[in-house]
Amino acid sequence: MKKIQMVDLKGQYDEIKDLVNTSILEVLETTAYINGPKVHQFQKNLEEYLGVKHVIPCANGTDALQIAMMGLGLKPGDEVITADFTFAATVEVIALLQLTPVLVDVNEDDFNINIEAIKKAITPKTKAIVPVHLFGQCANMEAIMEIAKAHNLYVIEDNAQAIGATYTFKNGTKAQAGTIGHVASTSFFPSKNLGCYGDGGAIFTNDDDLAHIIRGIVNHGMYERYHHDVVGVNSRLDSVQAVVLDAKLPHLNTYNNKRQEAARKYNKAFQGNKNIITPKVTNGCEEICDTCDCHVFHQYTLRILGSDRDALVKHLNEKGIPCGVYYPIPLHKQKAYEGSRYNEADFPVTNQLVKDVISLPMHTELDDEQIEFITSTIIKFING
Repeated sequence: MKKIQMVDLKGQYDEIKDLVNTSILEVLETTAYINGPKVHQFQKNLEEYLGVKHVIPCANGTDALQIAMMGLGLKPGDEVITADFTFAATVEVIALLQLTPVLVDVNEDDFNINIEAIKKAITPKTKAIVPVHLFGQCANMEAIMEIAKAHNLYVIEDNAQAIGATYTFKNGTKAQAGTIGHVASTSFFPSKNLGCYGDGGAIFTNDDDLAHIIRGIVNHGMYERYHHDVVGVNSRLDSVQAVVLDAKLPHLNTYNNKRQEAARKYNKAFQGNKNIITPKVTNGCEEICDTCDCHVFHQYTLRILGSDRDALVKHLNEKGIPCGVYYPIPLHKQKAYEGSRYNEADFPVTNQLVKDVISLPMHTELDDEQIEFITSTIIKFING
């Protein structure tokens, strides 16, 4: 059995190495490293894939989220509601812009932001909601957009983990993750479903005026060289990363399907074990199917009940099986973001999830032998 990787970037590269290598060499030959034609080519191809009017590439996913908020003109003190159970970048950019992060609890079944918690958190100072499409599955965007409309709020989708996922509305229509809210951000960090070979990110919107503002912000506030019309930042996707992403983009659906196939095999192995809760698909299909992308499994995350999760992590590492705990500490308990305004009684799900969750290897190169070894090792540990 080949060595198990949490993410097998080498195996994925081997499948497309000729195109990637040729494309990178072309960039080196042309020396168009920043905002060159290859960046614009990738931008257009991603717009077509997503069915969105505007993709604005930038340097990384964290910048993308910050720039989206800057483009909306949010002011210091404005409240922004987001999920307590996610990576810190989401709340980090809110704080950096001197906005007020308002953390709320998540759902027990899909780990996404809880709709009733959003409603409870709205005040006259609330200006935006940031749903995080955690682990590869969309939050309840239909309900979130209804809330936003009723309270005149912006919706900024944090789509760092769910590119290629689809959301199904009650009437049966579908939309790509990141194309439903007023604006969205994504990350092209190497381990993402669509990842580059360094850092990269992008902002999506269907709003022409907002897209224009954001294009200036990413480039020092310039639309014309040395004319700074808005306060901006330096956040641009370089051409080397753009050609890597453009080489991978035609394979994204295949990559996501392979992740779904691995998830189905994991689920089958764990079926019936009362101490293991497998990921639930809550939008579109009830099960992981092979005809859509309701859940694209950026992470495959279990909940471990009636057993020592941390001891399991140690055991897996000793057996050569990498794993991760995403996330071990709620954001409202992090030193940088804790505050007296938070009531522990408002976070029962998040406070429990951080004790239960464990994420298993998930990538396009997982094979049956590896999955069998991973699942049998976990089951033997759980069953004693």
